Amino acid sequence: MKVLVIIPAYNEEESILHVVKKLEEANTGCDYIVINDCSKDSTGKLLDENGINHIDLPVNLGLTGAVQTGYKYAYYNDYDAALQFDGDGQHLPKYIPLLVKEIENGNDIVIGSRFVDKKKHFSLRMLGSRIITAMIKITTGVTINDPTSGMRIINRKLIKDYAFEVNRKPEPDTLAFQIKKGFIAKEVQVEMEDRLGGTSIYAGLGNSIKYMLKVLITILFFN
Repeated sequence: MKVLVIIPAYNEEESILHVVKKLEEANTGCDYIVINDCSKDSTGKLLDENGINHIDLPVNLGLTGAVQTGYKYAYYNDYDAALQFDGDGQHLPKYIPLLVKEIENGNDIVIGSRFVDKKKHFSLRMLGSRIITAMIKITTGVTINDPTSGMRIINRKLIKDYAFEVNRKPEPDTLAFQIKKGFIAKEVQVEMEDRLGGTSIYAGLGNSIKYMLKVLITILFFN
């Protein structure tokens, strides 16, 4: 199976070389491409100087636009599956073959989940995750324990959909939509590490609440 790892990167100068090095050392058998989302730091320079396969976006498109660029690349280069992989060092390459295996087993979407075998800790952020899990269960009948995980792989059919449909954000509401459409989603237990640098776009109480409300409204009323 021909698999592409898509690494969206915005201002990841502190982590991107480490991420790519670990990915190459893991010998997963997958190709990769970094989507430099018009970073303002030295991310682009580091990618150029180290000969890393990447696309430089001329304007900042945000996570959705960056990942969609990767899916377009995967589609036009005839990949069978594409895996989203964070550029901040949280995701571990050793789990990639496990996700690929589940695509080979016939699943359409496979999520690297922190909570298949382990329970969520109690925090405001995990409360939001629990609520999103509950809403997906209510609207689809399927339990997704880690709906906000950014480590996920999709098959060829969904690559085309995600690449060319403007509303296919790499978010839990899109996941709920795809499950309602009949696509099969599966979770695989993984571990994740702390980010090596920078800050999450969802950092802060206000951003977290805004994100959760937007996702919940979309799941309940627009899917």
